[in-house]
Amino acid sequence: MRHSSKRIFAIALLAALAAGCSTVQVAPTAPKPEAPEDTSQRNAHWQFDAGTRPPAERDGYRPPTKLAVLLPLGGDLATAAASVRDGLLAGYYGERRSRPEIRFYDTANSSGGAIAAYHRAVADGADQVLGPLGRDSVDAVFRNVQPGVPVLALNRGTVAPPANSASFSLAPEDEGSSAADYLASLNVKNVLVLSSGDDYARRSTEAFGKQLVTHGGAMQVMAVVGEKPDVLPLLQSRANGPGVDAIFIALRGSQARAIAPQLAAAGLAGKPRVATSQLLSGTGKAEEDRVLDGIKFPAERWGLVQVNGLPNAAETQKTLPTAHGPAAKLFAFGFDAWLLTAYLEHLALTPDGSVQGATGVLRVGPEGNVLRTPLWSTFSNGYVVSLGSGG
Repeated sequence: MRHSSKRIFAIALLAALAAGCSTVQVAPTAPKPEAPEDTSQRNAHWQFDAGTRPPAERDGYRPPTKLAVLLPLGGDLATAAASVRDGLLAGYYGERRSRPEIRFYDTANSSGGAIAAYHRAVADGADQVLGPLGRDSVDAVFRNVQPGVPVLALNRGTVAPPANSASFSLAPEDEGSSAADYLASLNVKNVLVLSSGDDYARRSTEAFGKQLVTHGGAMQVMAVVGEKPDVLPLLQSRANGPGVDAIFIALRGSQARAIAPQLAAAGLAGKPRVATSQLLSGTGKAEEDRVLDGIKFPAERWGLVQVNGLPNAAETQKTLPTAHGPAAKLFAFGFDAWLLTAYLEHLALTPDGSVQGATGVLRVGPEGNVLRTPLWSTFSNGYVVSLGSGG
């Protein structure tokens, strides 16, 4: 994948500004003890060639020697790939310790192109592969992986990560599960769900419901909300009928702004209200967003707190269009892809290992999925503020 020298210079300059801080904070978090069989599963799942890489640093930093990055150069995903690439390079150039040789391969925005790029990378001697990005491409590569070269895919498809592979994504399912865990910590059992019905909302809501059941809770009812919602009668019936302990909101900002006064009118505004990150879509004007005050949602750490290894988000966004607006989330995702690349062995083999990234605190589960704990946030006087990692 080609990049302009001007863009690389800008990324390298921004990385140099952030390089005064340690690149990442690594800490054992251990949200819950891992069963012995899970530890055995980790050891069986992963294989890292100890002969080709220098020993790990004290914090677990042990990048590959030749890193292959599989991203689409053209097509529908090219714009998203550019933001992921620039975030990755920001982390790469910001690291002062030894870095791998890095080479980009065009996946041609297709499953066949992703398989071909993967095989070229392995033939070229890559000892770790990052990507591909598209869900179908991830499935295709996972069906064709060869033993010996670790793969960190940048999405989660329908195929589980095979041996020596992992997947990292900003999946709606993860947000739904995190929201259920958060509400369970408040001893919430009965939840009213408001959904836009689009793919993101559907996937997050399904995951929310499944995770809520594991905590002994249940979704009382799910209402599909349109662009000009009028669900006050439904809300009043739930407020006056079977108990509702909390509300889960899988809506965009414009829809949520229309819903918030109706929740108040129905007497439900005092209940815990938790949303997906879709809530941020269409927001940004404090005078309009004040009605969203108190709704909690997962957000990226970068932009709300200082992330070691990355410069200030506002300054970065002035310099790089690929980090501006909605692209900031993908830029942060790319930075975290670099962290996971550099610390993959440590995270894969250490049950309580974690890194504090730009999108959240990252761990690698025993099955190969990257687990992300987001930074819970809320609106206060119409502005987004952090609530800390635990909400």
